[in-house]
Amino acid sequence: MTEATDLGQLTGDYTIDAAHSRLGFVARHAMVTKVRGQFTDVEGEIHIDGHNPADSSGTVRIKTASINTQQEDRDSHLRTGDFFDVENHPEITFRSRSVQPKGSDTFTVSGDLTIRGSTNPVDFDLEFTGLAKDPFGNLRAGFEGSTTINRKDWGLSWNAALETGGWLVSDKITIELDVSAIKLEPGS
Repeated sequence: MTEATDLGQLTGDYTIDAAHSRLGFVARHAMVTKVRGQFTDVEGEIHIDGHNPADSSGTVRIKTASINTQQEDRDSHLRTGDFFDVENHPEITFRSRSVQPKGSDTFTVSGDLTIRGSTNPVDFDLEFTGLAKDPFGNLRAGFEGSTTINRKDWGLSWNAALETGGWLVSDKITIELDVSAIKLEPGS
């Protein structure tokens, strides 16, 4: 963030603007490169208490069928029972449990991430990136964050051994968030 913002200005309820947000991931492929992907069907609500960030909370819902890695064959495989099993598990959810300030505009958001019916705790390092009124009169707040998980903790264990040693898909997955959230008018 380039200039100081009174976090009290953030106080209120927000909805995630999926058209201007990215919820993505990075996985090592064939031990030599990284594959990036994202989910395009995302919704969520955020309550921000700028005066007491610990009283903030959020919920995010992601449609697993909306996975997009820019390669249709890979996306089709990721939708099968080998990975996300979209027919039986159509959503990934995250529900925050706590928000702890780390600095003037950085936070650790702890919560429960559910993938394929398995729920595990995760901590996201989150940065408040700005507050602005858009040309349509909406007040927007921006956040960026990431965390690294082991996909096997959620039952995502499919893999293929490589002839040269190692595995086709890394166990370690980085989850990346770039969120634009629109402040709701009171009573909406």
